[in-house]
Amino acid sequence: MNNSPKIVLLLLFMLISGSLAAQKFGYVDSEYILNKHPDYKIVQQELQNLGDAWRKEAQSLDKEIKEMYTQLKAEEVLLTEEMYQNRLQEIKKRETASQEFNSRIFGIDGQYFQKQAELLQPLQSKIYDAIERVSRKNNLAMLFDKASVPSGIIYTDPRHDYSEFVLDELGIEDNN
Repeated sequence: MNNSPKIVLLLLFMLISGSLAAQKFGYVDSEYILNKHPDYKIVQQELQNLGDAWRKEAQSLDKEIKEMYTQLKAEEVLLTEEMYQNRLQEIKKRETASQEFNSRIFGIDGQYFQKQAELLQPLQSKIYDAIERVSRKNNLAMLFDKASVPSGIIYTDPRHDYSEFVLDELGIEDNN
């Protein structure tokens, strides 16, 4: 087991601990804050509706391709080799179009993820601004996000959780 990263981190911590002793640290759980925000539920619903519509379209394309294969199989004995190959080629074109649709909509840079980023960006900006105001009000040198992956946070003391302060700053009451 390689302990060198742990040793380096420990030494680094020891070197800077003197200068950080007077610093205040805290953390927030951005996922918790986001889930408490009423606008997030609206964004989630809009994304759900949009995603459902696109999934239905993708399923429709897949169903059409399956039907084409079924029809080709049923008529196989009646078709000439050339007619069979033409129909098979048409099915392959539909499959390619279906794959391109799925990639264009649900791919890494697909329309679904672009729309998600577009809808979440204003909300995330509001939350970030509130986090910044809370950090300044409480004279925090660093504020970690417990929800970030990988956060590296192994243990958190609830006394240092500023998530509720951020919710207060946003004007959101805890309804639990």
